[in-house]
Amino acid sequence: KKSFSSGLTAVEKKLAEYKCNTNEAIQLKLVRFPEDLEDDNTTFNPEYSHQVFGDDEVAFGYKGLKILLYYIAGNLSTLFRVEYTSKVNDKFDCVEADDVESKIREIIPPGFCTNTDDFVSLLEKEVNFKPFGMLLHTYSIHNEEAGEDITYQIYKADMTCPGFREYHERLQTFLMWFIETASFIDVDDERWNYFLVFEKYNKDGATLFATVGYMTVYNYYVYPDKTRPRVSQMLILPPFQGEGHGAQLLETVHRYYMSSPTVLDITAEDPSENYVKLRDYVLVKLCQDLLCFSPVKLMQGFSQEMVTEAQQKLKINKQHTRRVYEILRLRATNMGDAEQSRSYRLDVKRRLIGPYKKKQRELAKMRRCLRPEEMTNQLNQIDLNLQREQLEESFQQLVSDYRRVLERLAQA
Repeated sequence: KKSFSSGLTAVEKKLAEYKCNTNEAIQLKLVRFPEDLEDDNTTFNPEYSHQVFGDDEVAFGYKGLKILLYYIAGNLSTLFRVEYTSKVNDKFDCVEADDVESKIREIIPPGFCTNTDDFVSLLEKEVNFKPFGMLLHTYSIHNEEAGEDITYQIYKADMTCPGFREYHERLQTFLMWFIETASFIDVDDERWNYFLVFEKYNKDGATLFATVGYMTVYNYYVYPDKTRPRVSQMLILPPFQGEGHGAQLLETVHRYYMSSPTVLDITAEDPSENYVKLRDYVLVKLCQDLLCFSPVKLMQGFSQEMVTEAQQKLKINKQHTRRVYEILRLRATNMGDAEQSRSYRLDVKRRLIGPYKKKQRELAKMRRCLRPEEMTNQLNQIDLNLQREQLEESFQQLVSDYRRVLERLAQA
């Protein structure tokens, strides 16, 4: 019996050696020059691979597994290869290795290269690649490493642009690796708008374009003759993150819709924490000069005037306007002054308590169904203390988020 159990662990040990973390195995690259292929500094890895490889993000059956997904920087032509040092053998090991290749093929469009030579010869044609659609905005960012300003451009594209449909299929595969709950969209629905960010760079005296990131926006119809654009997906590719492109993109998209009389306001679908922080910054930046947000008016509290002006001029909805008001009021408030600070705290907490109040009402309803002896005053008391604590915690968290927005504004 003993030898049997230790025998099992030996097999288990052996099999464990054939497990690879797919977030490490998948190696992504955006290639501009042939030498990028050999340069580890240009490689980046997924944040997520659970949608392709399951919740434990493991591929079984290989040692030294490498899943190479290399993209040409501009048009995203793809090189896909699977490499490994050894693989389990179903004859000897009686287990089968995961079919890694078919899992990746499910999310990347056909027409990719499988060998480096083909990929490099495609790289030479990259000089012909031009951004899709209509140029909306050009900006530059100083790059310390290069010691110069780099120029970026934002375009609005749609499926009528030649080649864009195929390009978008390649681009959207990145969502799987960097957005936790990503899904591919129905590109045949004409209500989608696409906004793309490109970097201009030089190669052998020519100007080329590299893909930086993008955003998809869905235009919801609002009766009788308006639309409400809703941001669906937004991704700045990892080599470009933290440089301010997200803010440039979101502000450009807002400005694009601001000029349209049929747009009511802009919303977002299930926004991530990072997106909310980004949006706070962009909306506060857009709103800070509106008359309704002057320090005097901020101190008088949140008003319908703010809602109306932010919606009409900047296409910002009521809920987001409320956050903008709280952030700008924090800036105008002397938190060292007991009276001002108390007034601010009450104002924000009054909004935060809304959901709690709703919960209280639901609890009260539930308790009416219970027998009187089950209803103790203690229960209510515990609730209230817990509620106070949670409320204070939520408030402190908000204030620290708001301060970060204000710091970023001050540096802008």
